[in-house]
Amino acid sequence: MARGRKKAVKKTTAKKRVARKAVVATSPAQSKATKAVEKAASQVKAAQAKVDAASKKLAAARKKATTTGTAAAKKAVVTARAAVAKQKEALAAAKAAGREAKKLVQAAAVEAKAAAAAAAAQEAVAAYEAQLAAKADADLKKALAAYEEKWKKSRAKKDAAKVKSKAKKTEAKAKAAAKKASAKLKSLAKPAKKKATRRKTTAKKRVGRRKSAKKA
Repeated sequence: MARGRKKAVKKTTAKKRVARKAVVATSPAQSKATKAVEKAASQVKAAQAKVDAASKKLAAARKKATTTGTAAAKKAVVTARAAVAKQKEALAAAKAAGREAKKLVQAAAVEAKAAAAAAAAQEAVAAYEAQLAAKADADLKKALAAYEEKWKKSRAKKDAAKVKSKAKKTEAKAKAAAKKASAKLKSLAKPAKKKATRRKTTAKKRVGRRKSAKKA
């Protein structure tokens, strides 16, 4: 069972690699180099066909020259041999062009890979920058929330102390005012009693004076 799982994992990984390769876009240089390779291949094919045809003519000319032995037949062999050499040179040139075209394809592939790597690096940096920015925003919110909570607690503690002090002062003022009012009430109550006594004394004095006046 374990072996089967390992194979499945390997297949999945291979598929992912293929998918990643398929995503890479072909660059203009790669397209141009590929077309050059295709053109060179067709030229090689055409040159090879000409070489084969010239070789057949040379073989036929040699056969005729061997059979007839005439000067014209021998001249035809020389001409056919020259034609074969010429076509082989063309074939060699076409093959060289094909090799150069293949090198261009490889170079274009390397350049495209390097460009893709650079683009991927830039994307990775941009993604990391965005990630850091998002984290910074989240951290800032947390820091502000923590600072706000701490500030509120500190402010609430200070305000509570101020309220307690204010309440104490207000209570002291209220007590002082109540004490003052009570004293005033007491002072107001005492003079009222003294006035009544004075009135009685005055009345008695007046009665005494009258009596003294009558006696006289």
